[in-house]
Amino acid sequence: MKTTLDISDPLLDQVRRIAVRDGDTLRSLVEQGLRKVVAERSAKAKPFKLRDGSVHGQGVQPEFENATWEQWRDLIYEGRGS
Repeated sequence: MKTTLDISDPLLDQVRRIAVRDGDTLRSLVEQGLRKVVAERSAKAKPFKLRDGSVHGQGVQPEFENATWEQWRDLIYEGRGS
């Protein structure tokens, strides 16, 4: 893929000298630099971790231990018109 980069003249001069010295191309050095930055920043990125949303309660009240989903639903909606 072709793209245009705006690189400062002093930096571009340095890169060109390094490319000539090492028998490399400007394109190759730019790609190497970008790969290095991507690798470094990827290593720093924290993986997503879902926070603990538990409430640390005492569990279900004894009278609801064996309740069915329908009983739970009826309790949740009790007094709400349904």
